[in-house]
Amino acid sequence: MKTRVYELAKELNMETKELLDKLQELNLPPMTHLSGVDEETANMIRDLFIEEDKIAVKEKPKKKIHKIKEESEIIDKKANKAKKSAKTESKKPELKKAEAKKEEAKKPEAKRHEIKKETEPEAKKESAENKNKNKDNKNNNRQANAGNKKNANKNTSKQNKKNDNKAQEVKEEKVEAKKAKDEVVYITDPIVVKDLAEKLGVGVNQLITKLIMLGLMLNQNQSIDFDTASLMADEFGVKVELEVPQSEEEALELDFEDSEDTLVTRPPVVTVMGHVDHGKTSLLDAIRQTKVQAGEAGGITQRIGAYSINVKGKKIVFLDTPGHEAFTQMRARGAQITDISVIVVAADDGIMPQTKEAISHSKAAGVPIIVAINKIDRPEANIERIYQELADNDLLPEKWGGSTITVEVSAKKRINIDELLEMIILVAEMEDIKANPNRRAMGTVIEAQLDKGQGPTATVLVQKGTLKKGDYVVSGTSCGKIRLMVDDNGKGIMKATPSTPVKIMGLSEVPEAGEFFYAVESEKKARAIAEMRKEKQREEMITATQKVSLDNLFDRIKEGELKDLNIIIKADNKGSIEAIASSLTKLSNEEVKVSVIHSGVGGISESDVMLASASNAIIIGFNVRPNNGAMDLANAESIEVKTYRVIYDIIDDIKNAVKGMLKPKTKETVLGRATVRATFRLPNGQSIAGIYVDNGKITRNSSIRLLRDDVVIHDGGISSLKRFKDDAKEVATGYEAGLGLENYNDIKEGDEMEAYIIEEVKA
Repeated sequence: MKTRVYELAKELNMETKELLDKLQELNLPPMTHLSGVDEETANMIRDLFIEEDKIAVKEKPKKKIHKIKEESEIIDKKANKAKKSAKTESKKPELKKAEAKKEEAKKPEAKRHEIKKETEPEAKKESAENKNKNKDNKNNNRQANAGNKKNANKNTSKQNKKNDNKAQEVKEEKVEAKKAKDEVVYITDPIVVKDLAEKLGVGVNQLITKLIMLGLMLNQNQSIDFDTASLMADEFGVKVELEVPQSEEEALELDFEDSEDTLVTRPPVVTVMGHVDHGKTSLLDAIRQTKVQAGEAGGITQRIGAYSINVKGKKIVFLDTPGHEAFTQMRARGAQITDISVIVVAADDGIMPQTKEAISHSKAAGVPIIVAINKIDRPEANIERIYQELADNDLLPEKWGGSTITVEVSAKKRINIDELLEMIILVAEMEDIKANPNRRAMGTVIEAQLDKGQGPTATVLVQKGTLKKGDYVVSGTSCGKIRLMVDDNGKGIMKATPSTPVKIMGLSEVPEAGEFFYAVESEKKARAIAEMRKEKQREEMITATQKVSLDNLFDRIKEGELKDLNIIIKADNKGSIEAIASSLTKLSNEEVKVSVIHSGVGGISESDVMLASASNAIIIGFNVRPNNGAMDLANAESIEVKTYRVIYDIIDDIKNAVKGMLKPKTKETVLGRATVRATFRLPNGQSIAGIYVDNGKITRNSSIRLLRDDVVIHDGGISSLKRFKDDAKEVATGYEAGLGLENYNDIKEGDEMEAYIIEEVKA
């Protein structure tokens, strides 16, 4: 363990500057007061300086004591010459004391105390002898008067010195008492100079003076780091320690760590994720042995929530979510509710973009992964290819000597469903999933909505404790008393233990999905916490954390705030993604690492924006655009979405942003979006789109991007814009119009048109 130079100086009773000078004389490497010295060097320095101090301390007092003793002998021999001896004795010690003071001023405080202790008894002896001599010569008036005057002056000066010493001792006692009283002062890192002075119990000016001596020109409102604050505290003889900030849960006593003896095994919470149409819901349907799939439109999960099943007397809780958007959202909010992640891969299709995304999310959340290879009953199923693709994605199957559990299943024919459930139970036992049921409940909101008949409702998963009907709960800025609690089968229940999903009613407002909820002892406390959070939310909106963007990238790299530039790439084809990703990763330098955390083919979706928000990333789109929901979410989350038509423009922008040379000359402003409801042709062969403006406006002089499934298929100007038979300068939200594109006729029903203008940015 290394010792700081200033700590070593304090230990040796030296000024830090003096020690640094001495270390320089010893030809040691250049150091500052905060430099660390290894134990061997520190011991060598201690031995060297302590030895010097011993020699200095031994020699100095001996000389002084010897001289004082000689003077005492002379006084005894020449007792009859009281007048002369009094003069000699009064002058010589004073001269010697003056010299000693000068020498002592240069030495550390400890040495002065040692010399003072040794010389004080002799000084007292000398004083006593002088008093006796003055008494012996009292009969001689002249001599007595002269002697008394001299002694009076001498005694007065000694009395003053005694008073000074007493005052100094009282002062030192007060300081010592203060030190004993305030043994440890807890401070934050960083800390404002004014606050530090208050904590140390010293004047602000005193502290600023000490900082100036260190070469730091600061005022009372500026901040210093913990190391500097610690150094200042040492100067004033106060011990400081870093204050560890309490979380809101700890401060409000909402949550706490449970002791081992209170924990009991709880059911595992499982999330099923994977690519579209790989059979997630069919697999859940097979597990539940119900026909939910048949009642869902378009093969996409309509019901969102959670439910539990029993397997050989053991319960498993499944989260039934639309894909993995909720999973990402909860991770972005800091909620960790999943114990095991089951990733479904179709045996005839392999690992697809959404599968990779699901793997990335599961790894980032740090949960164990079980791969369910579905559709093995199909003739085109290729299990070995799936194993190879899993290995390529750092999921080496157990059958290939890895640690990833894989189960070959068929949801349609109910093949190996029991084996999958057994594997889930096995992994849960290995993970040793436990919770304390005998405490106030806490958990996570899985979903929430405003019901017309029941008001704000929330589906919650209890993670600790037992939630009871009638409990007062708080979740984010929402609070209330539980009026009704139903399980996943719609039955009313009175209590819910850990890992039980329930729907609760009685909240003041709809909470956010992914928020924690806590049961509290009273309605008053629930309301107070909700109000406090609302106030905090308002403050955070004022001082919102700035997300990374290409414009502020260089400044944040320079300030040391940013070490990794995370990028999400969405493009119109896989080849473009590979070319862009390969070029961008080569732009990494010593200060910043460029990482492509996710890529995919297709338009920019809300899940991409949520992932960017959770990972503080920039979204790059090549020949694709964000949909309306993604744009609104990106604006709300302050996520930068940049779209391009030329790959070199992407590379140049990122390269210049990293170097701090990005100077945008133009700015794109999206004016509005419209949907193509019908198409018809003019006699000259031009296609005209019958459009409905969904939001914003379409102007005659704006440019138009034609989007099909959020992929840009054309970008150009408007040839005509009409309402009925009249030309229109602009068409507002909620109106219909006929629109023709310049030199482009392949317009289809259902396409979207995005109107935008390019503006020059004034320097």
